[in-house]
Amino acid sequence: MRAMKSVTTRVPATTANLGPGYDCLGVALGIANLVTVQPAEGIKHPKIVADAAALFFQTAGIEPFGFAWHIEGEVPQSRGLGSSVTVRLGVLHGLDAIGETKLGRDKLYELCAELEGHPDNAAPAAFGGFTVARAGAETLRCEVDDALKFILLIPDFEVSTPEAREVLPETIERRAGILSATNACRITAAFFQRRYDLLRGSFADGLHQPYRERALLPFLSKAIVAGEKAGALGGFLSGSGSTICCVTLGEEDAIATAMLDTAPPGTRIVMTTADNEGTRPAVPADVIP
Repeated sequence: MRAMKSVTTRVPATTANLGPGYDCLGVALGIANLVTVQPAEGIKHPKIVADAAALFFQTAGIEPFGFAWHIEGEVPQSRGLGSSVTVRLGVLHGLDAIGETKLGRDKLYELCAELEGHPDNAAPAAFGGFTVARAGAETLRCEVDDALKFILLIPDFEVSTPEAREVLPETIERRAGILSATNACRITAAFFQRRYDLLRGSFADGLHQPYRERALLPFLSKAIVAGEKAGALGGFLSGSGSTICCVTLGEEDAIATAMLDTAPPGTRIVMTTADNEGTRPAVPADVIP
């Protein structure tokens, strides 16, 4: 192990599922967390960090070493923006750099996806852009134009992924499956062909959003419809929530205002674009005030 003082990694937020692309589609966003890892002894870690470290050391085949970690940034916890991935990927990349193990981006992504239990957030965070991910298979990705804006409606309450999965049914009707498959294909074509107009009307699904709306976010449809009426191409629940995302090629301010009018007090708006680089070493310009 090299005598390295610390390593800071920038990990972008993500918006996953995009409606019908449940557990497979995602986009990296222009907001991020910075995760710093440095050698240290006697530090007790939360489970999310301890599990990532244990899997890293096991995979790398090196003697575990002590470390401290710190996270700061713009990605709120448990809001459907991939906050857990920013922790896991940040710690994995930091340990890889300090340990000089050179596992590489692909392997560290695989470890993160294994820890997450699904690859939809891990893939865009690792590689950037729009991704189609499946466990055990090559991730497909393409870059996203800066012209496409993401309007994030972020409520002042958390939704845990286990809680959001608990409300889903064991089976769905055939027509719901057909709707979701069709729209997921259209979304993928829209991004790879950069024909973002195809996104209009493509975010509806029958897999998770209707159930999560009834149980957890009763204003989901109202916020999406308001955004669409103001000019958005469409909207969807970001990950498992609580964030709701609308995508647009213009009229950002009007869309943000319309969405915010449907939400409970304390809700805020973040406007951003896609991040096409993915996880990378932080540079001075990444310092977050």
